[in-house]
Amino acid sequence: MVIVRSILFNIAFYISLIVQMIIFTPYYFLAERKAAWSIPKNWVRSNHWLQEKIVGTTFEIEGLENIPEGGYIFAPKHQSFWDAYGLLPWLDDPVYILKQELRWIPLFGQYIFKMRMIPVDRGAKGKVMTGVMERTKREMDNGRQLIIYPEGTRRSPGAPPSYKYGIARLYRDLDVPVVPVVMHPGLFWPRRKFLRFPGHFKVQILEPIQPGLDPDVFMDTLVEVMETASDKLLIETVEANPHLPLREDARRRLTELGALPSGAQPT
Repeated sequence: MVIVRSILFNIAFYISLIVQMIIFTPYYFLAERKAAWSIPKNWVRSNHWLQEKIVGTTFEIEGLENIPEGGYIFAPKHQSFWDAYGLLPWLDDPVYILKQELRWIPLFGQYIFKMRMIPVDRGAKGKVMTGVMERTKREMDNGRQLIIYPEGTRRSPGAPPSYKYGIARLYRDLDVPVVPVVMHPGLFWPRRKFLRFPGHFKVQILEPIQPGLDPDVFMDTLVEVMETASDKLLIETVEANPHLPLREDARRRLTELGALPSGAQPT
């Protein structure tokens, strides 16, 4: 049944994307930029509905009161394609720093241009990166929320932490709060897998780390806060969803925490 539901969801996911782009693209490009955010945000909500109705996956968000007003860095755990889009409806005017090649994708490139996303050549240095930082600061000064994944790329639930120092430099140079976010959607939507598993998970928005710390102190604080909360949430999520198959990283970490459920099934 999981296989059938996963296939149906994947089909519905991409049909929904294509149909909504066809129907709503004219409004998206004609509307004022912030008003146009309603299109991708509604697409996200429709995906949440499809995932609940077809797969049986639901979620809740804790800590919305921790989101500050104005500009800040939003720093979530990154495990799945879900967390690349899943929280957009709760952000006012988010912005990403994206690799510049994405601008060349037909239509998608125009979508991100409309939203004033910030393209960057990953191999760039010196003046180019100075320009990227200046552009980012301008967007943040306008009250936007910069989404940065502190570990850079997707990592499976329970994987050893691998935080990149770039977020500490952004924290120092932009002088804004950083909002850590922990969650484990990767247990339900594993990376590089087409399977989608039913169940319920939490997203926890933690208290912001205020600007002004030494970058090294900030980095230590961020890792400590996120990993402590992530471990607790991993245990809670697995206990609440005993049917979930666990990949090697999750099994290893739960074993280290003394919390691997008896009879837990590997993927």
